[in-house]
Amino acid sequence: MADNTQKKLRNQMMYQVFVRNFSAEGTFKKVEEQLERIKALGTDVIWLMPIHPIGKDKRKGSLGSPYAISDYRAVNPEFGTLDDFKSLVNSIHKRGMKCIIDVVYNHTSPDSVLSREHPEWFYHKNDGSFGNRVGDWTDIIDLDYSNKELWRYQIDTLKMWAEIVDGFRCDVAPLIPIEFWEEARREVAEVRTDAIWLSESVEPDFIVYMRSQGLTALSDSEIYRAFDISYEYDCYGAFRNYIYGSGSLKEYADAVNRQEYTFPDNYVKLRFLENHDQSRARFLIPDEAALKSWTAFMFFQKGMALVYNGQECAAAHYPTLFDKDGVDWDDPENIDLSGFISKLAQIKKDTVFTDSVYSVRAIGNDILTACHQKDGEKAVGVFPLKGQTSFVPADLPDGIYTNLIDDSKVEVFRDGVMCCGKPMIIK
Repeated sequence: MADNTQKKLRNQMMYQVFVRNFSAEGTFKKVEEQLERIKALGTDVIWLMPIHPIGKDKRKGSLGSPYAISDYRAVNPEFGTLDDFKSLVNSIHKRGMKCIIDVVYNHTSPDSVLSREHPEWFYHKNDGSFGNRVGDWTDIIDLDYSNKELWRYQIDTLKMWAEIVDGFRCDVAPLIPIEFWEEARREVAEVRTDAIWLSESVEPDFIVYMRSQGLTALSDSEIYRAFDISYEYDCYGAFRNYIYGSGSLKEYADAVNRQEYTFPDNYVKLRFLENHDQSRARFLIPDEAALKSWTAFMFFQKGMALVYNGQECAAAHYPTLFDKDGVDWDDPENIDLSGFISKLAQIKKDTVFTDSVYSVRAIGNDILTACHQKDGEKAVGVFPLKGQTSFVPADLPDGIYTNLIDDSKVEVFRDGVMCCGKPMIIK
């Protein structure tokens, strides 16, 4: 784990913005207009998906993936100007939030500035042409980090942006040598001492596959040498299997519990139900009661909570990365979860979630209970995933408690509570 990673990151919420699809206009200015609403959700950090120009060569769709970048040192003119971007970041800061941007350092678009000016910094196939190591990423070409001049350029670029923003979400960071990320962190600290480093860690099967090809693929444990926060793909597969009916809830709980002894004491996981690479939570969990329970559990978990733009209105449609496909904020099928999310974000600020011993338990087939405890203080969560009523064990003294989510009274009697189909957080 990065030595100076702060456990207080576990008390925070991150809000992910896909600028193109956030509004009909798809601009920095339109994001800026919504900052009060985003702040009211309980947001601490705004993550902007790639803000840079997109390549035209081998572009997917009509507009191309924001992860096929042509120039790391410029902003996408479709979103606005550099001054527009700085205005957005300044407005984020004025509201007490931080801003991080996406860093896509494994690859560029085939027609990028670097491919023209420094072709020697790229991976080349046997015939000498540009290529990539992952077959379906046909709109990008891979960089080659055996070249230390590339390190210098990339780190200088990070330092340039660190003059403006508060940190970085690093795309497929495990495919790049950890030594690069360690050096980048050290040098960026010269510009911004408290920069936030979020790694898109990758799924276990992908790590095994890449290693089988003789390629770099860092585990989460390795990633934590340089990063503050990593994705929770080490347990996401078990979550998805439960949702799909191909795995048990106990298998998912066991996967979460393994994190407590696998990672360093100050590990921070990015807890999510959805992101731009995964199905919308509402699509996977169409029932409102179940969706609320999973949302409450996500916030209760040990780590930083992520909300992807549109999740607060329970949007079900997964937006494409390659075309204009905006969030339908006014869809009559939407469910307004804004107040619910805001309440959960407020609960998450409690210091019991900062530095605790954490455990999760599957009760029967469809109820999760979880517990944070530290120095005699304890928070217990009960999350019915199918809206059922059931008596549930609760490791608290008998008495009357308050459900922090809705302020209703909860009685603990004979080491248990009656769960009536709604999530509960008591302490």
